[in-house]
Amino acid sequence: MHWSNTSKINSLFSPADRLPPSLKPRKHFCESRQAIYGRLIQCRTGHAFTGEYYSSFVPSETVSCPCGKRLQTREHILATYPTFESKRDMLRSASEDLVITDILGTEKGIKALSEFLQETNAFKKPRTDPSHTNLRPSSPSE
Repeated sequence: MHWSNTSKINSLFSPADRLPPSLKPRKHFCESRQAIYGRLIQCRTGHAFTGEYYSSFVPSETVSCPCGKRLQTREHILATYPTFESKRDMLRSASEDLVITDILGTEKGIKALSEFLQETNAFKKPRTDPSHTNLRPSSPSE
């Protein structure tokens, strides 16, 4: 029997719902660091820290992007957010035109997305506590 996604539901997970079910963990599950894997799953399922997610689930949060775009979406972060332009070649290795279903819903795309997440802070929750902005270790005299 051949698996195919016949779902016509348009959800935040739809772009990622292209791989057949598996009884064993996929390679990206076993090879990713926990923090990267967490952001990878959040991105694929549409539950990442984005304005798109906040508009549905956390209306008290800002939905705009720091670059000025009115609604921050996964597609925007992956394809056009200016801060990550220098790292987008990783994603283009899986999808030259940065097609979201290719990036989120194929083994090659998931691998590229994992590498992109390792090199960027994409889909991390921005810190609002100013005491956490300095990431250097404390010196003994402080």
